[in-house]
Amino acid sequence: MSIGGTRLGRGGQLVLAAGIWLAALAATANAQFFGSTQGPDSFTLRPPRDVPSVPPAPTQSFIPPSGNVAPKGPLLQSLPAAANPAHAAPTAPSVPAGQGVLAVSARFGHDLPAINGGLHWRVYRTEPNGLPRLVKEEKGAAPSFVLPPGAYVVSAGFGLASVTKAVQVRAEAMKDVFEIPAGGLRIEGRVGDARIPQGQISFDLYKGSQFEPGDKRPIASAIMTGDIVLLPEGAYHIVSNYGDANATVRSDIRVEVGKLTDATINHHAAIITLKLVNERGGEARADTQWSVLTPGGDVVKESIGAFPRVILAEGEYRAIARNDNKTYESEFRVVNGVDREVEVIAR
Repeated sequence: MSIGGTRLGRGGQLVLAAGIWLAALAATANAQFFGSTQGPDSFTLRPPRDVPSVPPAPTQSFIPPSGNVAPKGPLLQSLPAAANPAHAAPTAPSVPAGQGVLAVSARFGHDLPAINGGLHWRVYRTEPNGLPRLVKEEKGAAPSFVLPPGAYVVSAGFGLASVTKAVQVRAEAMKDVFEIPAGGLRIEGRVGDARIPQGQISFDLYKGSQFEPGDKRPIASAIMTGDIVLLPEGAYHIVSNYGDANATVRSDIRVEVGKLTDATINHHAAIITLKLVNERGGEARADTQWSVLTPGGDVVKESIGAFPRVILAEGEYRAIARNDNKTYESEFRVVNGVDREVEVIAR
């Protein structure tokens, strides 16, 4: 299990890697399913449970793959707790005369458990020109900042959730608790009873329901199976992409405070291998150009090769093969979960 490294927006980059430990809540939350464009059996939402405890991890660098326009979901790697000094027992900082100490911590909400990992703290002070300047930064669960007295802005980040608060530091010890109403989301894809292997499927996440108007840019993209995305409480929708053709499912979910929501996206699709042969069961011709079309003539996928593989949604298709300045074609049907070869006869 992992919680993913993230790049936020088109410019700035946030690299987050630490262990998480979200304490258990007493009440059981009820998940809400708002709808799917693929029918009632295309989406399964298991009841949310408390986000599991995992050993905290050392800080690691995560660099998104090149070419990603949208941010990837926030990830955290779980490793032995001893490897992460950020989660060791805190020691009282030495305080120079005239300085103040600001001790901060976070929880999911009033009378809710503390957040004991995965936090990113930033302390800003306003310059005379009115611009904020970063003066302190920590990734511990409950750090203490030694600061000159004055006005500061403190930001607590937890995955894609964050809270910012103005704080007045005095020449004394102070404590402040930040409330971050957030939860976790973990997604997997299936075809029938078979889990889709990691690397063949990815998920994009959007704010709000798929049926709501407004901004449709993803808040997290290329989320992998098993990643835990940390999010503010609220409604979201998932776009699940199985392969790179037309096997896409959209589903609405709701993230609840302090809970891990497990969502299973059920695809109706299959893996098709295309072959251009002189006769049934014959050897495939190399350097063949392929186009897969819908019955209406829309191009679904184009490729080149002797054995191209394409993941297609259930339905009717037409394969067109071009080889040695000649064109051949054949119609075929994709049946849910039935991976097979489709031969086009060169005649």
